[in-house]
Amino acid sequence: MYDIIKSILSYSPESPLIFTRYSFWIFYAVVLIGYSFLYKNPNRTIRSGYLFIFSLFFYYKASGFFFFILIISTLTDYFIGKGIYNASKDISKKLLIALSLIINLGLLVYFKYAYFFADSFNQFFGTEFQVVNYLAQWANDATGTHFRVDQILLPVGISFYTFQTISYSIDIYRGDLKPVKNLIDFGFFVSFFPQLVAGPIVRASQFIPQMYEDFKLTKAEFGIAIFWIMNGLVKKIFIGDYIAVNFVDRVFGAPLHYTGFENLMALFGYSLQVYVDFSGYTDIAIGTALLLGFRLPKNFDSPYKARNVSDFWKRWHISLSSWLKDYLYIPMGGNRKGSAFSYISLSIILGFIILISGNLWLLAIFGALTVVSAVLSRFFAGFRKGINTNINLILTMLIGGLWHGASWNFVIWGGLNGLGLIVYKFWRKVSPYEKSTAAIVTVWKIAFTFTFITFTRVFFRAENMSIVEEMMTQISGNMELRVIPQVLAGYRNVFIIMLIGFVFHWLPYRLKEAYQQWFAKQKIGIQAVIFAVVIFVVYQSISSDMQPFIYFQF
Repeated sequence: MYDIIKSILSYSPESPLIFTRYSFWIFYAVVLIGYSFLYKNPNRTIRSGYLFIFSLFFYYKASGFFFFILIISTLTDYFIGKGIYNASKDISKKLLIALSLIINLGLLVYFKYAYFFADSFNQFFGTEFQVVNYLAQWANDATGTHFRVDQILLPVGISFYTFQTISYSIDIYRGDLKPVKNLIDFGFFVSFFPQLVAGPIVRASQFIPQMYEDFKLTKAEFGIAIFWIMNGLVKKIFIGDYIAVNFVDRVFGAPLHYTGFENLMALFGYSLQVYVDFSGYTDIAIGTALLLGFRLPKNFDSPYKARNVSDFWKRWHISLSSWLKDYLYIPMGGNRKGSAFSYISLSIILGFIILISGNLWLLAIFGALTVVSAVLSRFFAGFRKGINTNINLILTMLIGGLWHGASWNFVIWGGLNGLGLIVYKFWRKVSPYEKSTAAIVTVWKIAFTFTFITFTRVFFRAENMSIVEEMMTQISGNMELRVIPQVLAGYRNVFIIMLIGFVFHWLPYRLKEAYQQWFAKQKIGIQAVIFAVVIFVVYQSISSDMQPFIYFQF
């Protein structure tokens, strides 16, 4: 009995608490049972406190003692938020918002980029500095534990909840939001477990008002919640994990062992995988949150139906895209002008690129380009306007790329998407088909956009630039068209599941809405039978151990 309780209460890196494991659904059932006695309590803090405690436990089971980082972030922005709201002088508010950014971004940079900075410094100056986990060292000194001090692991979800707490402080600074009533309510907002580790990034203005409202869940919403949970598990396990384990991961692991056609199919397969994996998580998050009476924002809107790159980024990871727009792109000047913030950000990004390259000669090149751009801007108004209106766009995408990781792969991936946005801005002004609604034009736009996005993803997925080069070499010069029938036959099940995934993705909205509403209107008994059958089939498709969600690494 002791061993059972110990396994329940202790963290295991080999079996973290994630949506696809049976242990999560046992945890969720316990949460719902307790919640059924509290959800109508007029004291909303009791409800928030209950979910806050379970959310902390969920994060502990998902990432171990990193939940202390979550607590630090929570305490920081709760008190800073109150300080900003109560400050009478503008300078005090600015100092407090600066403190929030320094603490939050400092933690994020430490955990996410410590190895990058150490390696870059050693490469530049021939030193041999090693990364030290000071938090582990302090814990060992204070409590007698034995955490490794020579290794820094990335806390699960740190990028998501860091952005969430930062936006809370900024919204109070801007006067768009009032602080929450108490620390428990704020802790619940930051740590709400359905969306804690992989989003969607929830704005305080969207979520906090719900904390003080009466619990509401109609029969139709109950059905929709169950549907989203079922839909997410199908996406993640039946489609995403299956094609990853049986095809995509194999090709990306050794591109030269496969023909160009197989490499090409792996690229398109990965585009499907990363979508069903991430949107599947979001679907489950929305469903589980809705059963608790909380409505999370939509994070995906059929992104592969996008007709251009701009449209794609309005449909993909909507909560991050809108966050970057509201808290980065617009403050830099948007599409109107460059600003001091723009050029400071540009300097930081160029510094990252120089460090990634390990070559100081890039500093001279960037300096020369800066001088040339300044001279041209001085004498040519059109050039100056073009620089000012597009610099913020490319910077936002580059920062979005570096948010995923500090490597050439992510710099190129972000840069290509930024370039795609800029090219489209000019193209739509001269394209004779921009306003056309003809079916063939629409299909061409969608196909072209999807293909462009897919090819940029080779940089996102590949572990290093060698993999990128190998895949492009195979695709451009070793297609081996004669073996396509054998490839299709050999990976028959993979390609059938890929086809099913793409067909359902490209179904018309009205058809998707129809079968969602049909399920929601059925009696609970029928819904239970359908759910049980679908989940049985889904878990029968598992061909290896549970695959982690892709965005856990960010």
